[in-house]
Amino acid sequence: PFSYLINAIFGTDIQYFGWQAPALLAILLTVVVMAGFAWLVNRYIFSHLVNQEPIILFMATIGLAYFLEGVADLMWGSEIKKLDVGLPQGINDWIDQTTFEAFGYGFFIDNLDIVATIIAALLVVGLVLFSQYTKQGRALRAVADDHQAALSVGISLNFIWVLVWSIAGFVALVAGIMWGAKSGVQFSLSLIALKALPVLMLGGLIIGVGEKLFEFLIGAPYLGGATENWFAYVLALVFLVFRPQGLFGEKIIERV
Repeated sequence: PFSYLINAIFGTDIQYFGWQAPALLAILLTVVVMAGFAWLVNRYIFSHLVNQEPIILFMATIGLAYFLEGVADLMWGSEIKKLDVGLPQGINDWIDQTTFEAFGYGFFIDNLDIVATIIAALLVVGLVLFSQYTKQGRALRAVADDHQAALSVGISLNFIWVLVWSIAGFVALVAGIMWGAKSGVQFSLSLIALKALPVLMLGGLIIGVGEKLFEFLIGAPYLGGATENWFAYVLALVFLVFRPQGLFGEKIIERV
């Protein structure tokens, strides 16, 4: 940490520690660090925002994300770093051969994408089961609905927010490992995390399929490509303009 800054100030060439940790141990230590960070965030930031409007919590979270990105940039530099935790990579030969025999052309699907899909599905199932069938999960949903009501029935906001940040940190760790193994560890990963906003509005399948189809049919032939970086936000904006109640929501009529 801070080797980039130390080298810039003192003209040294410090790059690495003199020792390395096994990948599994490093991941476990990172989980511990993320849990400790969750406690610090709750203790010094969100404990002061109890019962505030959702937009205030949202902006506090966004501000914290950019602050952490800047600090991390000072600590480790902005260059892309390789990550190898032993996950399988490269084209899946079985899918390529099977689709070539069936359709006349092979589908290029990376083994890492298959592993990431399986892990993502397991995470979704696990989180759904946790939120629906555990005491802590039900308490978490109660706090999300109404802070004051949750406090009135004896739910600890401190515990719930530490739990939320710990779970979010764990999910972010898994996502970072998957994406870092594919494209390297870089601070532009935060832009990918922001895609959670349109995904929450429209659903991950719509966003994922829409991005690929738009890139294939319009982006690459007519716009020079690289449309996947902004297509999700434009699609979400269109839905907000014409269906602000959501894709499957009902129109709400408010009377004053």
